[in-house]
Amino acid sequence: MTESGETDRTVPERPAKDRPWVMRTYAGHSTAEASNALYRTNLAKGQTGLSVAFDLPTQTGYDPDSPLSRGEVGKVGVPVPHLGEMRKLFADIPLTEMNTSMTINATAMWLLAMYQVVAEEQNPELSPEEVAHLLAGTTQNDIIKEYLSRGTYVFGPQQSLRLIADMIAYTVHEIPKWNPINICSYHLQEAGATPVQELAYALCTAIAVLDQVRASGQVSEDDFEKVVGRISFFVNAGVRFVEETCKMRAFVQLWDEITRDRYGVTDPKMRRFRYGVQVNSLGLTEAQPENNVQRIVLEMLGVTLSKDARARAVQLPAWNEALGLPRPWDQQWSLRLQQVLAFESDLLEYDDIFAGSHVIEAKVAELVAGAKDEIERVQAMGGAIAAVESGYMKQNLVSAHAARRARIESGEEVIVGVNRFETTEPSPLTADLDGAIQTADPEAERAALASLEAWRAERDEDEVRAALAALADAARTDANLMQPTLVAARAGATTGEWAGALREVFGEFRAPTGVSGAVGVAEAGEALSAVRERVRATGEELGGRLRVLVGKPGLDGHSNGAEQVAVRARDAGFEVIYQGIRLTPEQIVAAAVAEDVHLVGLSILSGSHMELVPDVLDGLAAAGLGGLPVIVGGIIPSSDARALVERGVAAVYTPKDFGLTEIMDGFVDVIRTAHGLD
Repeated sequence: MTESGETDRTVPERPAKDRPWVMRTYAGHSTAEASNALYRTNLAKGQTGLSVAFDLPTQTGYDPDSPLSRGEVGKVGVPVPHLGEMRKLFADIPLTEMNTSMTINATAMWLLAMYQVVAEEQNPELSPEEVAHLLAGTTQNDIIKEYLSRGTYVFGPQQSLRLIADMIAYTVHEIPKWNPINICSYHLQEAGATPVQELAYALCTAIAVLDQVRASGQVSEDDFEKVVGRISFFVNAGVRFVEETCKMRAFVQLWDEITRDRYGVTDPKMRRFRYGVQVNSLGLTEAQPENNVQRIVLEMLGVTLSKDARARAVQLPAWNEALGLPRPWDQQWSLRLQQVLAFESDLLEYDDIFAGSHVIEAKVAELVAGAKDEIERVQAMGGAIAAVESGYMKQNLVSAHAARRARIESGEEVIVGVNRFETTEPSPLTADLDGAIQTADPEAERAALASLEAWRAERDEDEVRAALAALADAARTDANLMQPTLVAARAGATTGEWAGALREVFGEFRAPTGVSGAVGVAEAGEALSAVRERVRATGEELGGRLRVLVGKPGLDGHSNGAEQVAVRARDAGFEVIYQGIRLTPEQIVAAAVAEDVHLVGLSILSGSHMELVPDVLDGLAAAGLGGLPVIVGGIIPSSDARALVERGVAAVYTPKDFGLTEIMDGFVDVIRTAHGLD
């Protein structure tokens, strides 16, 4: 009350708000021009940073005219085969004022070089050194997780680690605001990692990278703290948001301890765990996809509620990513989810709301202890590189994923709308399924080929050849490869030529699949036992054990689904031939002939199914195996699925077909039908 007896109506001041995280949308498709228009539209909608998705040829170091690029150009991202396309990609976007994240790994050095050159061209009044000092952003550049989950590696682990260390040394000295590596636990979770495995394997990767940088001698002891301070992480957040919150707090604690105790970093700011996040796409469902919206919100809360472990940048998938390529409106919806939380709620006005919680502290301690044990196991076998080459980490991920799939199929792990509460009203969001997603521009590949041809016609071939020769010569020494890469970019070399020059020196690598040593379904159960009996009986009728070839044609490296199919087929009694990722249709046909298989299963998630599946069918027919049944699995729109069946495919499976044992039963049906046994 005031002296006059009136109530004091003074409104209390609200607490000062924290600055929101960087809000991004992972985007890029078809052509550089189309992607540039999308970026400028998203920035106008309030997005505060760019996150660039590159197509698979760009990620794996091939030009659009490579046979391996067929069907893949512009499908899962934007093609950038040369400097001209990089110019188009960022036209009218001032790179010295932007924070750009580039999801690029094996070819990260090359894409960063082209990005820097475009920024130099945008700022002719500044020296290249001055421009470099203004650039801010991130290159993903985590090759170890590519061997374990995502599959866009090119070179062997040691050579890849050398490229990473060279980039880190260069950026620390020349692009000090750049995060040269974004160590990814995101893809580990999608490959099946438990929270403990996600923590341990990501941190083992960081240890391998920092040890390599220190051993290279390219960074002084005084500058090494800056290296640690520029390491960032890219994590996954699942729908178990309490556990995810605890996982992030465990990351903060473990990273602080590792950087302090192993590397002697004294500045707390340099020990800070800095991370961006894309919440879990693996958990998005094709069935009742409207439920994905609340899943995305819960997953976002897991990385934003805890101030002491809050993400620095967040990008959210769209509700319809399990159906196909999201439209701009779908991406806008996900951006608005972030903006409502950041600007309408009071979250950013408070200190950490979990501080002092006994429940949170106990779960964090449990995760930290488990992660430390697993880190010690990996370090005892020689570190992350040794654990990749031996297949240890990959087998563990495949086994953990198989266990999760088994829990979903048994109903122990509930997925709303998939294995419980399946009754649903018709959804207006998916009334027109083909209209609920964006289709890739069918002209993108032709446009990229024309652009490549024109680019080569205009450049100085002698200058390009000299630059590539100098790059190869440097690769044979221990010189930092960033400078010769910049020279090659300025000369007009292409993505495929840069990678090809290094392939000649470094060779290529095929990572272990993890399937042979993976643990499958421990308890068969009645359903799997029945399928096993059908497999055995059908094999006897056909005169031998049933053999299945699981193939991944094209450049799609997301092998999680193929691996789980291979493991469950083995558990069901099939003899399984699985040779890993990145096979040509010709190689798949040759394997089918050599192994005398009864069925070919193709897994494609990149959208190249309409090009690559017919190539396999035609190849089998030419080899005299036109009657061999072929099935296809992947993110395949319903209209495409119908077209594939009309083309001769025996069955099409999409994410809604989550029951692997039922799929195995379908394998038997297809084989019996093909041999006239029913």
